[in-house]
Amino acid sequence: MAEGNPQQTQQIQFRIDESKMHTTYSNTIRTTPTQEEMVLDFGMNIPMQIQGQAPMITFSVGSRVVMNWAGAKRLAINLGQLVRQFEERNGEIVIQQPQPQHAPEGDD
Repeated sequence: MAEGNPQQTQQIQFRIDESKMHTTYSNTIRTTPTQEEMVLDFGMNIPMQIQGQAPMITFSVGSRVVMNWAGAKRLAINLGQLVRQFEERNGEIVIQQPQPQHAPEGDD
């Protein structure tokens, strides 16, 4: 019987450094795909009403995240799992489509 060292499983410590992290709220995202990567712009849709002009929405970008396609796929899988778990506990998340805005009719 040959003697040898049994293989040992080495544990790796994983630490998260949040010292440079900034937390912001985002109510919308713009995605820009390229051949090599995915660009994600997180920000706020801010409705603006200027007297005498049509209503408009300004997209104020707060953060940009660039990731390769493998990272984007892992993110998509993870988000899908999280949303499914949330809906199983709390019910379906309803995404409301923006309603078309009609210009006010004039007094002709």
